[in-house]
Amino acid sequence: MLRISSPGAAERRPASRGFTLIEVMITVAIVGILTAIALPAYMEQVARGRRADVQAALLQDAQYMQRYYAAYNTYANVTAAIKPVLPRPTSPVDTAAVAYNIAVTTNTDAGFTLTATGTGSMASDKCNSYTYDNLDQKGPASTRAACWR
Repeated sequence: MLRISSPGAAERRPASRGFTLIEVMITVAIVGILTAIALPAYMEQVARGRRADVQAALLQDAQYMQRYYAAYNTYANVTAAIKPVLPRPTSPVDTAAVAYNIAVTTNTDAGFTLTATGTGSMASDKCNSYTYDNLDQKGPASTRAACWR
């Protein structure tokens, strides 16, 4: 039996399976654009979380200083009397990547000042420094509105 094929039948190809190079390139471009948009927003949220943690740590350390004052009627000897100096000397305390170091920078009979200094990625952050004293004054004044919330 002789089979006669229609014109152009030999030119037809079976349907291909898979993706073309252009489809893969478009997908990669879309993923790149989404990453470029999402990554800075994610990093800002991480920084906001670290800022909230250091503020809580400063308040916890200030409460410790107030308890010390209530017991000994002075702030002057707190650094010599205890080891470690503060209950939260770093922030955060539960990870290896320390974002802030906290220290007593001013220590007199009548007052104290706690200072948190950013390290690592937080060193270049807009809120890389915090201060808190016995009079409930938050600083530095130049970033108080933007950083203390």
